[in-house]
Amino acid sequence: MDGIQITGLDKRYGAVEVIRNFNLEIGRGEFFVFLGPSGCGKSTLLRMIAGLDSVSAGQIHIAGRDVTQLAPGARGVAMVFQHYALYSHMTVYENMAFGLRNVRLPAAEIDRRVQEAARMLELAPLLQRRPAQMSGGQRQRVAIGRAIVKDPYAFLFDEPLSNLDAALRSRTRVELARLHQRLQSTMIFVTHDQVEAMTLATRIVVMNEGKIEQVGRPMDIYRQPASRFVAGFIGSPAMNFIAVELAAERVGAVAVRLPDGSVVQTTVAAAGLPGGGRGGRSAHYTLGVRPEALVIDHSGQAGLIAGRVELVERLGDQTHVHVVLGCGSSVVAHAHRDSEIAAGATVGLRLDAAAVHLFDEAGTAYHALPRQPRGAA
Repeated sequence: MDGIQITGLDKRYGAVEVIRNFNLEIGRGEFFVFLGPSGCGKSTLLRMIAGLDSVSAGQIHIAGRDVTQLAPGARGVAMVFQHYALYSHMTVYENMAFGLRNVRLPAAEIDRRVQEAARMLELAPLLQRRPAQMSGGQRQRVAIGRAIVKDPYAFLFDEPLSNLDAALRSRTRVELARLHQRLQSTMIFVTHDQVEAMTLATRIVVMNEGKIEQVGRPMDIYRQPASRFVAGFIGSPAMNFIAVELAAERVGAVAVRLPDGSVVQTTVAAAGLPGGGRGGRSAHYTLGVRPEALVIDHSGQAGLIAGRVELVERLGDQTHVHVVLGCGSSVVAHAHRDSEIAAGATVGLRLDAAAVHLFDEAGTAYHALPRQPRGAA
């Protein structure tokens, strides 16, 4: 049995329960990301997989072996930490070779592995330097190289990019993606940064308070978040949320009424909402709309949502407009990148009814019906 299986995993510190009945399967060769806010348990989970933290209950299997009680060095994994943890008195070569010497590999094999990792990470010219003589990005690559030379079954990354500046983080993300393509190894990556998760992962597990909110491919989670928590955590700018009430049904979909009385038609299926028929379901929901589904419209046509521009963010390739609606809710909408719109202007917003979500009082998500192909009956 390939991959990593986590079954019924618990982690407690006295009376404090950090991880509760956690179950997850990670396929061989996946780039799998643990994503969530600080304190959600993602680093604790990674450390339990690595064997650095004990397990209160449950099992961990790696490549078919039960490693729950094995020492870290016997699990076939290599960990890269947020802080580089390099030996300052050693050269790059010595840092990468240190672990291999401890397990008494032949000198020729050690040299082969170090040279290969250095070539892969473009560290060959730096092998005789010490950490103090290198940039933060170079030191992080040395830490990754130290993991590569161990030839592990899986790589475990604990927020390895968080100490880098924005430009360096972007370059290092690309390097990690290329490294995964070359090695085809299982990689587990912990982060609170959704950009890192969306750009690197083959699959993401979104965590909240020690439990799984959703597991899926990045764009599946983005397009169909399972809960309001996921919807608000994934996406930049974040999804807009507006308190609404159900207004009516039309051809199987529901319309919602905003606090100012205006009615917005959605394509969310009425049949999928709790309680079946209208009389049996709660009227109170939250409408979720991503900024790209809420567009500034200067046409003046009927049916637009009115609002006042509070702030304009010009990002070059796109423009984000912060708008206060008549009901007092604030939303972020998209405008054309060359738009001359300014704060204080009154605008109309056009909503893409096929890209909205509804969330009930428990935070469960209900999504728009799939778009019908052109020409479909």
